[in-house]
Amino acid sequence: MTVITDSDITAASYDELVERVLGGGFGPDPGTQRIAVAFTTRQAVRHAGRSGGYRNEVLSLRLAQAVGSCAVEPGGLPDSAVDDCVGADIARLLEHELLPVRVAALDAYLMHVLPHSPAAGARPCQLPAGSSLEKSRARAEAVVDLLDATPGRTVLVVGVVNSLLEALRARGLAYLPCDLKGGTTEWGEPVRTDALSELERCDAVLASGMTLGNGSFESLRVHALRHAKPLVMFAQTGSAVLPRLIGAGVTAVCAEPYPFFWLDGGPGTIHRYGGSERSGAAL
Repeated sequence: MTVITDSDITAASYDELVERVLGGGFGPDPGTQRIAVAFTTRQAVRHAGRSGGYRNEVLSLRLAQAVGSCAVEPGGLPDSAVDDCVGADIARLLEHELLPVRVAALDAYLMHVLPHSPAAGARPCQLPAGSSLEKSRARAEAVVDLLDATPGRTVLVVGVVNSLLEALRARGLAYLPCDLKGGTTEWGEPVRTDALSELERCDAVLASGMTLGNGSFESLRVHALRHAKPLVMFAQTGSAVLPRLIGAGVTAVCAEPYPFFWLDGGPGTIHRYGGSERSGAAL
């Protein structure tokens, strides 16, 4: 019987993870693994009772039974990207000129060879059926439960989701909301656009996996590692990538592979790794 150890399935940085995949360190030669289907998912959201809304766009790649994803700014992905991916092997896509393509390809490969399971360190968490807002709030509770921060501490939130801010407020935590889109939160608070400039002001970081696709993740990871700050990732982007970086600056991950909670009103499953969650019970 083969025993999987943490050192077998973790890496010290994103670049090292890519190098190990390219070298066959996680499984089959990525040059032999081809993407069968590539697609984008676009949505616009305005939850009932909320004053504002937002849009999402996600590139997803299908490798065998696995789907890897990377969110992008709406309109930021050229149509040619999908055509580039179909039929291409993972090794080639890991060297693609577009970072979101590289991230989605890595996510697809790791989802294929290390699907979310207890053997890979995952703890499944059931999300109940419900409206888009109900499911958003349930996911937010699952994410914030992983955060090791006491009331009065300040959390840098990178990728503003109002349900996450609501959950932090309920726990007596202060927060610095950051998002490239800017704007204001549901409570009229200004949203900062430069997360890296706010790092010195926070006690912990709660960040979207979308930081993988826009290139800001490694700066967050290195800061958290150097300053021993909790870094919790909520990941639709890179849900299979980020768990492999726990212990290298990442403290915990709430991984949500495709299809995402906002695509369906029925029950669903997310997967939690690491952290100091308050409860392992289903929400």
